[in-house]
Amino acid sequence: MIDKLEFFIALAKTQHFGRAAEELGITQPTLSAALRQLEEQLGVMLVKRGSRFQGLTPEGEQVLTWARRIVGDARTMKEEMRAARHGLSGRLRIAAIPTALPMVPMLTTPFRERHPGVTFTVLSRTSVEILSLLGNFDIDIGITYLDNEPLGRVLSMPLYTERYRLITAAGSPLADRVQVTWAEIAELPLCLLTPDMQNRRIIDQHLAAAGSSTRPTLESNSMIVLLSHIRTGKWASIMPVHLAETFGFNEPIRAIPIVDPDASHMVGLVAAEREPRPPLVAAVLEEAHRLVASKRLV
Repeated sequence: MIDKLEFFIALAKTQHFGRAAEELGITQPTLSAALRQLEEQLGVMLVKRGSRFQGLTPEGEQVLTWARRIVGDARTMKEEMRAARHGLSGRLRIAAIPTALPMVPMLTTPFRERHPGVTFTVLSRTSVEILSLLGNFDIDIGITYLDNEPLGRVLSMPLYTERYRLITAAGSPLADRVQVTWAEIAELPLCLLTPDMQNRRIIDQHLAAAGSSTRPTLESNSMIVLLSHIRTGKWASIMPVHLAETFGFNEPIRAIPIVDPDASHMVGLVAAEREPRPPLVAAVLEEAHRLVASKRLV
């Protein structure tokens, strides 16, 4: 039944028979037959019938919750047996919000030294996408904000506190300041992340609290795009301290602390709330504890 539950999860995720079959590497008739067999075994209809996918039935939604749990436990069992025989191995799948990407090597590099049989996939995703990927077992670990928007039922572990800097070119307005306020920043031509990014929503909140509405002159989901525009001297941006330090900003680019208020938000690891934990997830949480204890992240 495990394979049929995996088929069902894929269909629920893609909401399309053809795409689900392609993702699974099977034909669409094979997928449809497997789902009919699953429905017969469970004695309920799982999918609303039609010429194309029209959604899950109420019973299908209930089965989806169980399917994710059962498939996840089956995968964990296989990983534990493989680890018992050969040591920790496999691929660790991580998704991180764009502003947290610079700290990922601080986690993956010592982890790989400890577990050379492990490989990595690192994705840049929004906070909403990270939670969805966790729910669908498409990633093992997420790195996102912990204290700003609801996380749902996940295991979370704080890593560091994110604080903000005005990033602007030397010679531009406010570039000679030791610190600036959120209200002052609102008057600048800003280039910011797109509104689907939680970092942007956080910035909007602080600007609104300072009595200003955000009217960026440029939006992008790429930090590199923002940086390239800042370098022209015609735009400014707001970035977390860790990101600014990674880029190594110096003259002619300045990173100026933002006050009134000195805003901060917690960034950390999230994982599916499951016991027992998959070996890779348990190991990366141990590595994260070591990283935090070393005080390399503040």
